[in-house]
Amino acid sequence: MVNNWTALIPFLLVIPIAIYTRQVLPGLIAGLLAGSFLVAPHPIQGMQAMITYLVQALIDENNIKIILFLYVFSGMIGMIKFTGGINGFVVKASERISTKREALILTYISTIGTFSAPTFRFVTIAPIMKALLKKVNMSTKELGFVIETTATPVIVLIPVATAFVGYMVSVIQVATESSGIEIDPYQLFIQSIPFNFFAIVIILLGFYLSFFHHKKIRSESRDHVKGEVQQCPQDMGPIPSKPLNLFVPIILVISLTIFLTWWDGASQGYGIFEAFINADVLEAMIVGLMMTFLLTTCFYLIQRFKLGDLVTHFIEGGNELMNVIVLLSIVWGLSSVTSDLGFSEFVTSYTDWIPDSLIAPLLFIFGAAISYFIGSAWGTWGILMPLGISLAASAGVSLPLIVGTVFASGSFGAFASPLSDDTNTLANILGLTVMDYANFKLRPALIAASITTGLYFIFGQFF
Repeated sequence: MVNNWTALIPFLLVIPIAIYTRQVLPGLIAGLLAGSFLVAPHPIQGMQAMITYLVQALIDENNIKIILFLYVFSGMIGMIKFTGGINGFVVKASERISTKREALILTYISTIGTFSAPTFRFVTIAPIMKALLKKVNMSTKELGFVIETTATPVIVLIPVATAFVGYMVSVIQVATESSGIEIDPYQLFIQSIPFNFFAIVIILLGFYLSFFHHKKIRSESRDHVKGEVQQCPQDMGPIPSKPLNLFVPIILVISLTIFLTWWDGASQGYGIFEAFINADVLEAMIVGLMMTFLLTTCFYLIQRFKLGDLVTHFIEGGNELMNVIVLLSIVWGLSSVTSDLGFSEFVTSYTDWIPDSLIAPLLFIFGAAISYFIGSAWGTWGILMPLGISLAASAGVSLPLIVGTVFASGSFGAFASPLSDDTNTLANILGLTVMDYANFKLRPALIAASITTGLYFIFGQFF
């Protein structure tokens, strides 16, 4: 396809529509539709082209594996919740909580068992910790802030056994392939983790504000908490209390993923370190997850949980990610159509005026603004990763630095935006007004974003 400005049209539609509608999907669909008609400028052929891009995205072997991983992982989380794994863990730990410091420590420790997905962490730990607030001197907003700084910011830094890994690797793969870069996307993801400065900074800032920054809680905040807290952990309903039902699958999926990653590389004749570098990690993740799912199901059946109930909660859990699967399909199709339009070549040709040292900080600011207005980390990553990779390739800037920058910008929106799923889900569980809670955490988020921008400027001088 001829390299010209029309390659920008899909993205020029995606971003403003997403901001205006406050939804990522309409903008992505508009971008895909526009790109398809640019490739095939005919009323019928344009629609056929769009369907072709979507079908090709869905039948790609790696894409199918990612969809399978996301669905099965989310379904298994549904089973864990049903069998009382997380409820048992938190209830046992909460029996010894009597001070704010102990409550904070428990909140941080609970990350160990709830790091798989932000929503999983919110729906499991938040109700229990909310019930403990009447015993400690902490406001509901403070609790929400602590829980959220240990949710998405932590999860984006974990390279295995999370619902994010598959998608993050996927957007890297799509962006590098469309730019003609041959590199292992998972290894690039690993290398980018130290450069996700916003996630790292907000975690450290949250820890400081939790344990070392003392601020008097306003009386209306405490009254609000007292009026809300009516339920004790023991009154959580018919959910059983079985901590092992959480620990067994989590330990299994992590252990099997690590072992199978090594095994795949070792079977190719590599040593221990080289085996992890050269292994097919996505394949190892899928196989490890499927083995964990089967073993975990048997483990639950031995405890006399009914198979029908397990299947029902597995399907319900998996279906919670159907919107993400639809989003992924559109992102994959959009990436393909913009590649055919010559997007990477256009960016390479017309971005020479940007100083190399400013690419990372400017990309973070731009991405943070987008993610704040659309409220979606995943949507921001899907929109910006092709642009970031193209800029890095054309300017010779470090790929891990730019990939980390894109992930950091999306992480900002997931944390700070009043439109994000994280903000809305947690505010709803804790009984807070969404905008009040979003405004409460906006100042520390902006402080962390400012520090992050400075770090990208500094590192941009050397990478």
